[in-house]
Amino acid sequence: MRLFAQCNLAYAVDTAVEAIAKVHVLDAPDQRIVAETLTLSDGARLATVAAADGTRLLRGEIEGAVDLAYTALVDVAPRAPIPADARQHRWDELSPDTLEYLLPSRFCPSDTFGRFVAREFDADAPGGARVAAILDWIHASIDYLHGVSNAETTAERTFVDRAGVCRDFTHLGITLCRAAGIPARAVGAYAWRLEPADFHAVMEVYLGGQWWLADPTRLAPGDGLIRIATGRDAADIAFLTTGGGARAIAMTVSVAKIGD
Repeated sequence: MRLFAQCNLAYAVDTAVEAIAKVHVLDAPDQRIVAETLTLSDGARLATVAAADGTRLLRGEIEGAVDLAYTALVDVAPRAPIPADARQHRWDELSPDTLEYLLPSRFCPSDTFGRFVAREFDADAPGGARVAAILDWIHASIDYLHGVSNAETTAERTFVDRAGVCRDFTHLGITLCRAAGIPARAVGAYAWRLEPADFHAVMEVYLGGQWWLADPTRLAPGDGLIRIATGRDAADIAFLTTGGGARAIAMTVSVAKIGD
C-alpha cells in the first residue's frame, strides 16, 4: 500500500530552547520511503540524527515563530496479524537490545500488575495467544474517550478509570505484556483512516524472534500504520520535546492512500 503522510507544526517560543522533534518516517524493511520533504522556518535550528533503532530525530533549538512541515511518500508492506502460536522467549534467549522493554517505565508500571496478569491470562498459552487475550481484554474493558486522561496519566490510572485515548491504551497494553514477561514497546505512527487524524500511539511486542505491530485501540488498520519512532513509552516517542516553554499555535496531520 502506498501512503502519503504529512504534518505541519507551528509554535511560538519567547526564548530559545533546546528541542527534539520526531516526525520523520522510520526506514524499516516493512515500510519503504519513496520520497520525503522537510521544511523548517528560520526559528527552527534543527539537524537530523539517527538513533540506534532507526528512528530519525531533529535535534537543536527553536526560537520565535517556529514552523515545521514534513511529508513522506511510503510503501507499506502487508502486515500479518500476530500468530496465536508465536513463541514467548525465555529471558536468557533475548538479545540485549530487547531487555529494557521487559522493565517498568515512567508510564508503564508493569511491576504492579503481576498478580492481575497471572490471574487473568493463561500462563501456559503461547505468547501470541496471551497477547491476543490482553488486547481483547483492553478492547472489552477500556472506553476510548477524550478528556479523561492527560500527559501525566499512567497505565495504572487508566486501569482504574477504564477510559483514555491511544497513548493510554498503548501504555496499558505494554504494561500488561511486560507483566507477562513479554517485551513490549511504544511506537509513534502516522495512521491511515484514523479519525480524527492525529499522531497515533501503538505498540510492538517481541515474539518468535521478531517485533510484531499492534494497535490496542483498533482504530487504524495494521497496513495503514507508518512507524515514526519506538521507545519505552510515550516520553520516548513524543513528536516534540522541549527544554522550556513553547506555545502550540497549530498542528495538522494527515495520511492518504495513493492509487489502488
